[in-house]
Amino acid sequence: MTANSKLTLEALAIGSLPHTDLESAMEIVKKDFDKIPFWPQLSKINKNEDMIFQFLGNMPSFFIDENSGKSYLETESDKFFEDMEQFFADYEEITADINCDKINKYAINSSCTFPEFIKIVKNTKPAFAKGQIVGAFTLATTLVDKSGKCVFYDETLKEIITKTLTLKALWQIKEIKCASPETTPIIFIDEPSISQLGTSAFITISQEEVISMLKEISDLIKSNGAMSAIHCCGKCDWNVPITAGVDIINLDAYLFAENLSLFGKDLKPYLEQGRKIAWGVVPTLHPEILEKTDLNEMISVFEKAVKYLTKKGIDEKIIIENSLITPSCGAGSLSEELAIKAMALTKELSENLKERYKI
Repeated sequence: MTANSKLTLEALAIGSLPHTDLESAMEIVKKDFDKIPFWPQLSKINKNEDMIFQFLGNMPSFFIDENSGKSYLETESDKFFEDMEQFFADYEEITADINCDKINKYAINSSCTFPEFIKIVKNTKPAFAKGQIVGAFTLATTLVDKSGKCVFYDETLKEIITKTLTLKALWQIKEIKCASPETTPIIFIDEPSISQLGTSAFITISQEEVISMLKEISDLIKSNGAMSAIHCCGKCDWNVPITAGVDIINLDAYLFAENLSLFGKDLKPYLEQGRKIAWGVVPTLHPEILEKTDLNEMISVFEKAVKYLTKKGIDEKIIIENSLITPSCGAGSLSEELAIKAMALTKELSENLKERYKI
Protein backbone atom coordinates (compact mmCIF):
# COMPACT_ATOMS: atom_id res chain seq x y z
CA MET A 1 0.00 0.00 0.00
CA THR A 2 1.43 3.39 -0.99
CA ALA A 3 1.35 6.33 1.43
CA ASN A 4 -1.24 8.15 -0.68
CA SER A 5 -3.55 5.10 -0.84
CA LYS A 6 -3.88 5.43 2.95
CA LEU A 7 -5.83 8.64 2.28
CA THR A 8 -8.67 6.92 0.39
CA LEU A 9 -12.03 8.08 1.81
CA GLU A 10 -10.38 9.32 5.02
CA ALA A 11 -12.02 12.10 7.05
CA LEU A 12 -10.44 15.55 7.11
CA ALA A 13 -11.59 18.67 8.97
CA ILE A 14 -11.63 22.25 7.69
CA GLY A 15 -10.28 25.08 9.84
CA SER A 16 -12.50 26.49 12.54
CA LEU A 17 -14.62 25.28 15.45
CA PRO A 18 -17.01 27.40 17.58
CA HIS A 19 -15.75 26.10 20.93
CA THR A 20 -14.91 28.38 23.83
CA ASP A 21 -13.04 25.63 25.65
CA LEU A 22 -9.69 24.32 24.35
CA GLU A 23 -9.99 20.87 25.88
CA SER A 24 -13.39 20.09 24.37
CA ALA A 25 -12.24 21.29 20.94
CA MET A 26 -9.18 19.02 21.05
CA GLU A 27 -11.38 16.08 22.14
CA ILE A 28 -13.11 16.37 18.74
CA VAL A 29 -9.73 16.22 17.02
CA LYS A 30 -8.79 13.07 18.97
CA LYS A 31 -12.18 11.37 18.54
CA ASP A 32 -13.20 12.16 14.97
CA PHE A 33 -9.90 12.90 13.22
CA ASP A 34 -7.48 10.46 14.82
CA LYS A 35 -6.19 9.33 11.39
CA ILE A 36 -5.51 12.91 10.21
CA PRO A 37 -5.40 15.27 13.21
CA PHE A 38 -5.70 19.03 12.62
CA TRP A 39 -5.39 22.22 14.67
CA PRO A 40 -8.72 24.07 14.83
CA GLN A 41 -8.97 27.85 14.79
CA LEU A 42 -10.93 28.98 17.87
CA SER A 43 -11.71 32.64 17.27
CA LYS A 44 -14.33 32.65 20.05
CA ILE A 45 -11.49 32.09 22.54
CA ASN A 46 -9.22 34.68 20.91
CA LYS A 47 -10.16 36.95 18.00
CA ASN A 48 -6.54 36.72 16.79
CA GLU A 49 -7.30 33.13 15.74
CA ASP A 50 -9.25 34.60 12.82
CA MET A 51 -8.10 32.98 9.54
CA ILE A 52 -6.69 36.30 8.27
CA PHE A 53 -5.01 37.81 11.33
CA GLN A 54 -3.46 34.54 12.47
CA PHE A 55 -0.92 34.54 9.62
CA LEU A 56 0.27 38.15 9.72
CA GLY A 57 2.95 37.84 12.42
CA ASN A 58 6.34 39.27 11.35
CA MET A 59 5.07 40.23 7.91
CA PRO A 60 7.10 43.29 6.90
CA SER A 61 4.84 46.29 6.14
CA PHE A 62 2.02 45.15 8.45
CA PHE A 63 1.00 47.89 10.90
CA ILE A 64 -1.87 48.48 13.31
CA ASP A 65 -2.94 52.08 13.84
CA GLU A 66 -2.68 52.73 17.58
CA ASN A 67 -5.55 55.22 17.56
CA SER A 68 -8.14 53.49 15.36
CA GLY A 69 -6.97 49.89 15.80
CA LYS A 70 -7.24 49.41 12.03
CA SER A 71 -4.60 47.29 10.29
CA TYR A 72 -2.95 48.14 6.98
CA LEU A 73 0.18 47.49 4.94
CA GLU A 74 2.62 50.34 4.46
CA THR A 75 5.65 50.62 2.21
CA GLU A 76 6.75 54.17 2.91
CA SER A 77 8.27 53.95 6.40
CA ASP A 78 11.97 53.49 7.19
CA LYS A 79 11.03 50.45 9.25
CA PHE A 80 9.50 48.79 6.17
CA PHE A 81 12.75 49.05 4.18
CA GLU A 82 14.77 47.63 7.06
CA ASP A 83 12.26 44.83 7.62
CA MET A 84 12.01 43.99 3.92
CA GLU A 85 15.76 43.53 3.47
CA GLN A 86 15.89 41.19 6.48
CA PHE A 87 12.74 39.37 5.38
CA PHE A 88 14.09 38.42 1.94
CA ALA A 89 17.35 37.25 3.52
CA ASP A 90 15.34 35.12 5.97
CA TYR A 91 13.25 33.71 3.13
CA GLU A 92 16.30 32.56 1.17
CA GLU A 93 17.84 30.93 4.24
CA ILE A 94 14.62 29.16 5.29
CA THR A 95 13.66 27.86 1.85
CA ALA A 96 17.19 26.43 1.53
CA ASP A 97 16.80 24.61 4.88
CA ILE A 98 13.52 24.63 6.84
CA ASN A 99 15.33 23.38 9.94
CA CYS A 100 17.36 26.57 10.27
CA ASP A 101 16.81 28.70 13.38
CA LYS A 102 15.36 31.64 11.42
CA ILE A 103 12.13 29.76 10.68
CA ASN A 104 10.96 30.15 14.29
CA LYS A 105 10.68 33.89 13.68
CA TYR A 106 7.68 33.04 11.42
CA ALA A 107 5.90 30.78 13.88
CA ILE A 108 2.11 30.95 14.24
CA ASN A 109 1.87 32.32 17.78
CA SER A 110 -1.83 33.17 17.90
CA SER A 111 -3.15 29.61 18.15
CA CYS A 112 -3.99 27.93 21.43
CA THR A 113 -4.59 24.62 19.63
CA PHE A 114 -1.32 24.25 17.71
CA PRO A 115 0.81 23.13 20.70
CA GLU A 116 -1.91 20.60 21.64
CA PHE A 117 -2.07 19.40 18.03
CA ILE A 118 1.70 18.83 18.03
CA LYS A 119 1.38 16.77 21.23
CA ILE A 120 -1.22 14.57 19.48
CA VAL A 121 1.09 14.12 16.46
CA LYS A 122 4.00 13.26 18.76
CA ASN A 123 1.99 10.76 20.80
CA THR A 124 0.02 9.03 18.02
CA LYS A 125 2.46 9.25 15.07
CA PRO A 126 -0.34 9.42 12.43
CA ALA A 127 0.42 8.79 8.76
CA PHE A 128 -0.85 12.30 7.97
CA ALA A 129 -1.49 15.54 9.88
CA LYS A 130 -3.27 18.65 8.58
CA GLY A 131 -2.21 22.26 8.87
CA GLN A 132 -3.48 25.37 7.09
CA ILE A 133 -2.73 28.87 5.92
CA VAL A 134 -4.95 31.53 4.46
CA GLY A 135 -4.47 31.76 0.69
CA ALA A 136 -2.24 34.46 -0.79
CA PHE A 137 -4.92 35.66 -3.21
CA THR A 138 -7.54 35.88 -0.43
CA LEU A 139 -5.14 37.73 1.87
CA ALA A 140 -3.89 40.10 -0.84
CA THR A 141 -7.45 41.03 -1.83
CA THR A 142 -8.55 41.47 1.81
CA LEU A 143 -5.74 43.69 3.14
CA VAL A 144 -5.40 47.35 2.16
CA ASP A 145 -2.62 49.91 2.15
CA LYS A 146 -2.71 53.13 4.16
CA SER A 147 -4.88 54.84 1.54
CA GLY A 148 -7.42 51.96 1.59
CA LYS A 149 -6.35 50.43 -1.75
CA CYS A 150 -6.36 46.64 -2.14
CA VAL A 151 -2.73 45.49 -1.79
CA PHE A 152 -3.01 42.87 -4.55
CA TYR A 153 -2.24 45.66 -7.02
CA ASP A 154 1.12 46.43 -5.36
CA GLU A 155 3.69 43.96 -6.73
CA THR A 156 6.03 44.28 -3.73
CA LEU A 157 3.27 43.69 -1.19
CA LYS A 158 1.87 40.81 -3.21
CA GLU A 159 5.28 39.14 -3.19
CA ILE A 160 5.70 39.72 0.55
CA ILE A 161 2.28 38.16 1.26
CA THR A 162 3.03 35.09 -0.88
CA LYS A 163 6.42 34.56 0.75
CA THR A 164 5.17 35.19 4.31
CA LEU A 165 2.44 32.57 3.87
CA THR A 166 4.98 30.15 2.41
CA LEU A 167 7.10 30.57 5.56
CA LYS A 168 4.03 29.98 7.76
CA ALA A 169 3.39 26.74 5.85
CA LEU A 170 7.03 25.61 6.08
CA TRP A 171 7.10 26.30 9.84
CA GLN A 172 4.12 23.96 10.30
CA ILE A 173 5.81 21.27 8.18
CA LYS A 174 8.96 21.57 10.30
CA GLU A 175 6.99 21.32 13.56
CA ILE A 176 4.99 18.28 12.40
CA LYS A 177 8.13 16.53 11.13
CA CYS A 178 9.99 17.24 14.37
CA ALA A 179 7.11 15.70 16.34
CA SER A 180 6.84 12.66 14.04
CA PRO A 181 9.36 12.27 11.18
CA GLU A 182 7.26 9.63 9.40
CA THR A 183 4.10 11.78 9.36
CA THR A 184 3.26 13.48 6.05
CA PRO A 185 1.93 17.02 6.60
CA ILE A 186 -1.02 18.14 4.47
CA ILE A 187 -1.10 21.93 4.28
CA PHE A 188 -4.44 23.41 3.24
CA ILE A 189 -4.46 26.78 1.50
CA ASP A 190 -7.80 28.45 2.34
CA GLU A 191 -8.78 30.46 -0.74
CA PRO A 192 -12.45 31.50 -0.52
CA SER A 193 -11.80 34.55 -2.72
CA ILE A 194 -10.87 32.56 -5.82
CA SER A 195 -14.58 31.85 -6.23
CA GLN A 196 -14.83 35.55 -7.18
CA LEU A 197 -12.08 35.37 -9.82
CA GLY A 198 -13.47 36.55 -13.16
CA THR A 199 -16.36 38.47 -11.57
CA SER A 200 -16.74 42.26 -11.66
CA ALA A 201 -15.02 42.46 -8.24
CA PHE A 202 -11.72 41.22 -9.72
CA ILE A 203 -12.20 41.89 -13.42
CA THR A 204 -8.64 43.18 -13.92
CA ILE A 205 -6.93 40.20 -12.24
CA SER A 206 -5.73 37.44 -14.55
CA GLN A 207 -5.88 33.71 -13.82
CA GLU A 208 -2.15 33.51 -14.51
CA GLU A 209 -1.35 35.88 -11.63
CA VAL A 210 -3.34 33.76 -9.18
CA ILE A 211 -1.91 30.48 -10.51
CA SER A 212 1.61 31.88 -10.08
CA MET A 213 1.01 32.79 -6.40
CA LEU A 214 -0.61 29.45 -5.65
CA LYS A 215 2.07 27.47 -7.47
CA GLU A 216 4.91 29.21 -5.60
CA ILE A 217 3.44 28.19 -2.23
CA SER A 218 2.34 24.71 -3.35
CA ASP A 219 5.72 23.86 -4.92
CA LEU A 220 7.61 24.73 -1.73
CA ILE A 221 5.14 22.77 0.42
CA LYS A 222 5.65 19.72 -1.80
CA SER A 223 9.42 20.06 -2.08
CA ASN A 224 9.62 19.91 1.73
CA GLY A 225 7.94 16.53 2.08
CA ALA A 226 4.32 17.64 2.48
CA MET A 227 1.16 17.62 0.38
CA SER A 228 -0.55 20.82 -0.73
CA ALA A 229 -4.33 21.27 -0.72
CA ILE A 230 -6.70 24.09 -1.58
CA HIS A 231 -10.07 24.79 0.01
CA CYS A 232 -12.69 26.93 -1.72
CA CYS A 233 -16.32 26.66 -0.66
CA GLY A 234 -17.84 28.64 -3.54
CA LYS A 235 -18.20 28.05 -7.27
CA CYS A 236 -14.65 28.01 -8.51
CA ASP A 237 -12.61 27.77 -11.69
CA TRP A 238 -10.89 24.55 -10.66
CA ASN A 239 -8.44 24.89 -13.55
CA VAL A 240 -6.58 27.38 -11.34
CA PRO A 241 -5.45 24.94 -8.60
CA ILE A 242 -5.17 22.05 -11.08
CA THR A 243 -2.78 24.08 -13.25
CA ALA A 244 -0.88 25.23 -10.13
CA GLY A 245 -0.18 21.57 -9.31
CA VAL A 246 -1.99 21.40 -5.96
CA ASP A 247 -2.27 17.80 -4.65
CA ILE A 248 -5.83 18.02 -3.21
CA ILE A 249 -8.79 20.18 -4.19
CA ASN A 250 -11.53 20.64 -1.59
CA LEU A 251 -14.98 21.95 -2.45
CA ASP A 252 -18.46 22.37 -0.99
CA ALA A 253 -19.77 19.17 -2.57
CA TYR A 254 -23.17 19.63 -0.96
CA LEU A 255 -23.87 22.59 -3.27
CA PHE A 256 -21.23 22.67 -5.99
CA ALA A 257 -20.41 19.09 -7.07
CA GLU A 258 -22.04 19.69 -10.46
CA ASN A 259 -19.89 22.81 -10.92
CA LEU A 260 -16.76 20.69 -10.37
CA SER A 261 -17.86 18.29 -13.13
CA LEU A 262 -17.57 21.14 -15.67
CA PHE A 263 -13.81 20.60 -15.35
CA GLY A 264 -14.01 16.86 -16.10
CA LYS A 265 -11.52 17.08 -18.97
CA ASP A 266 -8.81 18.39 -16.62
CA LEU A 267 -9.89 16.32 -13.61
CA LYS A 268 -9.42 13.02 -15.45
CA PRO A 269 -5.60 13.29 -15.79
CA TYR A 270 -5.45 15.04 -12.39
CA LEU A 271 -6.99 12.00 -10.66
CA GLU A 272 -5.08 9.51 -12.81
CA GLN A 273 -1.87 11.10 -11.49
CA GLY A 274 -3.01 10.22 -7.95
CA ARG A 275 -4.10 13.71 -7.01
CA LYS A 276 -7.23 13.98 -4.92
CA ILE A 277 -10.67 15.48 -4.41
CA ALA A 278 -11.74 16.20 -0.83
CA TRP A 279 -15.52 16.22 -1.01
CA GLY A 280 -17.08 18.72 1.42
CA VAL A 281 -20.27 16.73 1.81
CA VAL A 282 -21.40 17.69 5.34
CA PRO A 283 -23.19 21.08 5.01
CA THR A 284 -21.57 23.25 7.71
CA LEU A 285 -22.54 26.43 5.85
CA HIS A 286 -26.24 25.60 6.19
CA PRO A 287 -27.17 24.93 9.84
CA GLU A 288 -30.85 24.48 9.00
CA ILE A 289 -29.96 21.60 6.64
CA LEU A 290 -27.28 20.15 8.95
CA GLU A 291 -29.76 20.02 11.83
CA LYS A 292 -32.08 17.68 9.89
CA THR A 293 -29.59 15.66 7.86
CA ASP A 294 -28.39 12.13 8.58
CA LEU A 295 -25.85 9.60 7.32
CA ASN A 296 -28.11 8.23 4.56
CA GLU A 297 -28.56 11.68 3.03
CA MET A 298 -24.79 12.28 3.17
CA ILE A 299 -24.16 8.97 1.37
CA SER A 300 -26.65 10.04 -1.30
CA VAL A 301 -24.94 13.45 -1.72
CA PHE A 302 -21.54 11.76 -2.12
CA GLU A 303 -22.77 9.19 -4.65
CA LYS A 304 -24.50 11.89 -6.68
CA ALA A 305 -21.25 13.93 -6.71
CA VAL A 306 -19.29 10.92 -7.97
CA LYS A 307 -21.89 10.30 -10.71
CA TYR A 308 -21.40 13.83 -12.06
CA LEU A 309 -17.79 12.83 -12.82
CA THR A 310 -18.47 9.31 -14.12
CA LYS A 311 -20.85 10.92 -16.63
CA LYS A 312 -17.83 12.90 -17.84
CA GLY A 313 -16.00 9.64 -18.60
CA ILE A 314 -13.90 9.37 -15.43
CA ASP A 315 -13.63 5.84 -14.06
CA GLU A 316 -15.47 5.42 -10.73
CA LYS A 317 -12.61 3.35 -9.26
CA ILE A 318 -10.12 6.19 -9.93
CA ILE A 319 -12.51 8.72 -8.34
CA ILE A 320 -13.10 6.64 -5.20
CA GLU A 321 -9.41 5.79 -4.75
CA ASN A 322 -8.60 9.49 -4.80
CA SER A 323 -11.46 10.81 -2.66
CA LEU A 324 -11.47 12.19 0.88
CA ILE A 325 -14.42 13.31 3.00
CA THR A 326 -14.69 16.72 4.71
CA PRO A 327 -17.28 19.20 5.96
CA SER A 328 -18.20 21.78 3.30
CA CYS A 329 -16.35 24.53 5.21
CA GLY A 330 -15.16 25.44 8.70
CA ALA A 331 -17.63 25.02 11.55
CA GLY A 332 -16.79 28.23 13.44
CA SER A 333 -20.15 29.89 12.77
CA LEU A 334 -22.20 26.92 14.03
CA SER A 335 -23.41 26.22 17.56
CA GLU A 336 -21.13 23.83 19.45
CA GLU A 337 -23.86 21.18 19.31
CA LEU A 338 -24.14 21.38 15.52
CA ALA A 339 -20.36 21.50 15.08
CA ILE A 340 -20.07 18.28 17.13
CA LYS A 341 -22.72 16.70 14.88
CA ALA A 342 -20.93 17.83 11.70
CA MET A 343 -17.56 16.45 12.79
CA ALA A 344 -19.04 13.13 13.97
CA LEU A 345 -21.01 12.83 10.70
CA THR A 346 -17.86 13.43 8.67
CA LYS A 347 -16.12 10.53 10.42
CA GLU A 348 -19.20 8.30 10.23
CA LEU A 349 -19.56 8.96 6.50
CA SER A 350 -15.88 8.21 5.91
CA GLU A 351 -16.11 4.88 7.76
CA ASN A 352 -19.35 3.89 6.02
CA LEU A 353 -17.96 4.64 2.56
CA LYS A 354 -14.76 2.69 3.26
CA GLU A 355 -16.90 -0.35 4.10
CA ARG A 356 -19.17 0.23 1.11
CA TYR A 357 -16.28 0.47 -1.36
CA LYS A 358 -14.19 -2.24 0.39
CA ILE A 359 -11.29 0.11 1.21
